[in-house]
Order: sequence, then structure tokens, then C-alpha cells
Amino acid sequence: MQQPHLKILSENTKTLPLTDFMTLGKDTQCQLQFSSAEISDRHARIERKDTGFLIRDLRSATGTFVNDARIMEAYLQHGDVIRVGTHEMIFMATAETENSFPLKSRNDVWNQELQTLGNVAKTEFPVLILGPSGTGKDIIAQALHESSARSSGPFMSVNCSALSETLIESELFGHVKGSFTGAVSDRKGAFEAARGGTLFLDEIGDLSYSLQAKLLRALENNEIRPVGADRNIKTDVRIIAATHQNLSEKIKEGAFRSDLYFRLNVITVSPPALQFRMEDFEELLYSFARKMRVRFSYGAIARLKKHPWPGNIRELKNLVSRAAALFPKEQITEEHVERLIDRTLLETSEERPVNDIPVIKEIEKQMIIKRLTANRGNQRRTAQDLGMPKSTLHDRLKYYNIDITKFKV
Repeated sequence: MQQPHLKILSENTKTLPLTDFMTLGKDTQCQLQFSSAEISDRHARIERKDTGFLIRDLRSATGTFVNDARIMEAYLQHGDVIRVGTHEMIFMATAETENSFPLKSRNDVWNQELQTLGNVAKTEFPVLILGPSGTGKDIIAQALHESSARSSGPFMSVNCSALSETLIESELFGHVKGSFTGAVSDRKGAFEAARGGTLFLDEIGDLSYSLQAKLLRALENNEIRPVGADRNIKTDVRIIAATHQNLSEKIKEGAFRSDLYFRLNVITVSPPALQFRMEDFEELLYSFARKMRVRFSYGAIARLKKHPWPGNIRELKNLVSRAAALFPKEQITEEHVERLIDRTLLETSEERPVNDIPVIKEIEKQMIIKRLTANRGNQRRTAQDLGMPKSTLHDRLKYYNIDITKFKV
């Protein structure tokens, strides 16, 4: 087992192994020395006891805090946050668990967001996935489930736009025999089928307004009532919802409940369109091509990269499927590609350069703001996190009119 240690949170996070006896303070004899004025010479002590590690305040002027509670002494538990003055550290009794997420991207901005999902997956919070159709929202939902503590439970997916209002209610909550025409036996709904696992509500923006209220009650009370039943059933599911709809616009139009939106919108993930992450294009293409046994020439791949992909990853998968069906055992050339491309949605998107589209600019701006906030305005750390030179970050700050002083504490 890894030796217990303190994870010291500062501009440069570092870890310090714990010994049997460690004093914190300004004095040069302290094993963990701080120079801040609000720290006493001998501020606090951490020592190993038979039953664990004990932290004791040494009559400091400003106090010692564990999880924001001032203490005289307290036994430390894994993950406890210790604060002395303005300095914070985390007590780690065991090795930190691996928080990497199975999905990766060669696009630095999108990959940064993906890797935060390793931590998100281990929580029970709802996740709302917003983005254009075909961007892989269902793949993200599946990966969140597989990385969670519920991975041994079922993963149930319900497409809220595919069924009528009567059927979707039965699909979600189940029904009892005789509750409506055709209900010849009791049936469990998705909430029950996903018990102990994850329920993925795809295209939540298409759910009828009346059913939104029932869904909200189910989420708030952790219970459902099957159609035609006279009693409620307790639920045990983690909710992930997704939509390509602009929910803020639907709320303004009165078509989506704001209270349901805020109930779902604890954590938001926004996968970018394929044309904004073309660094991943070849890897995605090859993965589909291998499964469908299709070969593309260099010229064909170069031509495909010029396509704007309004249907995103789903459109790319469909194109490879068409290639496998129409030209089996042939190498796909540029001439084949011209016949395979779906031109239905090209009127407004084909000629527009990617860097002129405001969505990618907004994604980049929000990622910069997110990292600046986490790093308290430290530009060097932020540039490193985003995988760009500091000079490039400086240019981006000016371009997006981001005031760096607002992030410094």
C-alpha cells in the first residue's frame, strides 16, 4: 500500500509523504514549513497513532481546520481537506485512484474536457450532454457508465423522440396489466430495468411538456409510479441525458421546463462537431474501415478531410458503411468518394471555413476560462494545461477580451 501522504494544493501541487511525527508552521524546525504571516511558528502537528493519523492544533492564532470545521484535534480520514491560514492540503491515506477516461482526442481542448469525465463518472450526479446530432453523445454516456461504480449494473438507453407520449411513459415508468388497450401483462419500465445502473435519456429535448413534470418528480423523489398503478416504486439509477436541441431557447418558448433543466444540468458535456476536431478524423475513419473491411486511398482520405461533415461522426460511419455495401473488396478512390458523399445538408455548410464558425471559438474561450479559474489566473499553468505556448495563450486572451485580473485571488 502506498505510504499515507499530504497532497499540498498550491500553484504547483505536490505531495509529501507522512512520517510518524510532522509539525506544520513557520519555524525552520518544522517538517512542513510555511512562510505566510497568518501561520504560527508551530501551528499544528500530525502524528501517527495506533488507530490512524491524528492532527492537533498547537494553540495557533488563526486555527486549524479540517473540512472547514475548526478543530483542536481530529483523526484524519482519506480525502480530508486540511487548512492552515490560506494553505490547503488533502490527507491521502491510500494511493489515488486512476481517473483517466477511456475516450481520448488529439484535439487538446476537447481532450481536456474528456479527461475531467474520469472524476465525473465516479459521482452520482446527473450529466447533461449537449451537442449536434451524430457527435457521439451515446458513446460518451456508455463510457461514463463503464467508468462508474455502477458499471456492473445495467446500462439502459431510451430515445425520447422515438415513441409517442403514451408509449414513452410506459417505456420509462412501466405499466400494470389492463392500464390501457394492449397492456396484457405487467411490464417494467426503463427506471426499473436500469436499477443499480445507468439510465440514458437520449433526445430529452423532445420529451412532451406533461411528461417532463412526471420525470422531474421521479428524479426529485427517487420514485416512479407505473402507468395504472396505485403505489410508487423507489428507484436506484444514475441519470445521463442528452439532446441536440437548444434547451435555453426551448425554455424561453415554454416548451421545456426550467426546473427539469436545472435538475439535469449539474454537469454538462458539450462534444464538438467533427469539423472542429479533425485531428481525430483519420483514427475515426480507420476504426470504422477496419470493422467494415474497407480500404481508402490516400487521395480519397484527403478528399474526405475537405468535407464539412454536417452529420458528424454518424455521417462518417454511414459513408464507410455505404462504401462497404457498394464497393466491396475495392480500394475506395476519390472518384468513389464523390459518389459516396451525402450532399443533402451541404447548402449552408460546405463553403464555410471552420475557423469562421463561432461555436469553435466559444468552445475554446470557455476552456481557457475554465483552466484560468482552476489555476487562479496562472498563465503558465493554463498554457501547459491547454497544450499551447504561453505566447499563443496571451494572443487568445487579447482576442477573446479575457481580463486576467478577474481570476487572480
